[in-house]
Formats: sequence, C-alpha cells, structure tokens
Amino acid sequence: MAAAAAEGLAAYRAVLRAARRTFAGDQLMLQESAVEIRRRFEDHRGLAPGSDEAARALADAREAAHFITHMIVQATRAPSGSFVVKPESVHAGATLEVPSEEILSKLK
Repeated sequence: MAAAAAEGLAAYRAVLRAARRTFAGDQLMLQESAVEIRRRFEDHRGLAPGSDEAARALADAREAAHFITHMIVQATRAPSGSFVVKPESVHAGATLEVPSEEILSKLK
C-alpha cells in the first residue's frame, strides 16, 4: 500500500474512531456519521497523492477527528425527560471561537 493511501486510511479510521467514541450508545448518530464520513472520503478518492488538494483533505480529516472528539458532547435523556450533558476530561478547556464578520468575509 502506498504511503498516501496508508495516510488516507489512517485519517479515515481516526474520524470513524472519534465518531464511535463520541456517539457511543446512539445508534442513529453512529450510522449517520459513518455514512457521512464514508461519503466525504469517497468524494476525495480520486485526488492525486501528494497534491495540495489531497493534503488539504487529509488536514480536514484530522481536524474533523479532533473536533468530534473535543468539541462534541453527546447528551442523554434523563428519566425526568430533560437532557444531561456529561463532558469528559478531553472536553476540558475546549472553546469554539465564533467567527467574526471579518473572518467570514475572508472565506468567501
């Protein structure tokens, strides 16, 4: 297996692992996230190994795995009907910067 293919497979597995850990116990989210992850990787299957586009796709995959692991907390329904969120140690100190108009305008 070529190095680029191995790197892509490792990124794919990392995103799946992050989703499995984050959505453990939520069958719908597990199934839907696996389908979406697969679709996104299939969309990039034809990228030339070593190209800038392939490097960006791999970086995006690594960022997605990090985001899923550190920024998403799965809520569970309590017997009272409300939702309970139990952040773990990986979520400690995690913050999400809300993009300013200046940042958004640069993305266009």
